[in-house]
Amino acid sequence: MINIDGGCHCGKVKYDALVDPAHVRICHCVDCQSLTGSAYRVTVRAAKDDLRIWAGEPKVYTRYGDNGRKRLQYFCGDCGSPLFTTGEGEDAAIWGIRWGSIAQRRALTPSSQIWHRSAAQWADNIRDLPAREMD
Repeated sequence: MINIDGGCHCGKVKYDALVDPAHVRICHCVDCQSLTGSAYRVTVRAAKDDLRIWAGEPKVYTRYGDNGRKRLQYFCGDCGSPLFTTGEGEDAAIWGIRWGSIAQRRALTPSSQIWHRSAAQWADNIRDLPAREMD
């Protein structure tokens, strides 16, 4: 377990949490693609009691996943940064923290992928693309 902290892009919403680095995963579902504007989303799981929002108040909206479960999507109402996801009932015990909002994200490497059937054809093959350290 490691302690992390983070927040939205504009700095209005801030949090800290205790997470297990083994629970980082990539989601390729079409909702995550739409929500991120990218090929996938990376999330680390945390117990609700191990997450503390200490600045700001994120906005939330509800979405139903392909599995029919209700998902609450939390984001900054000012800059739009995605921050968390959780469910209702039993599903509310675990929160997903969006990797891009975490200050220590370099220490959190994905260990699994879900909804891979929706993955972009090229998502697993970017290693050989030309790369620059900066633009």
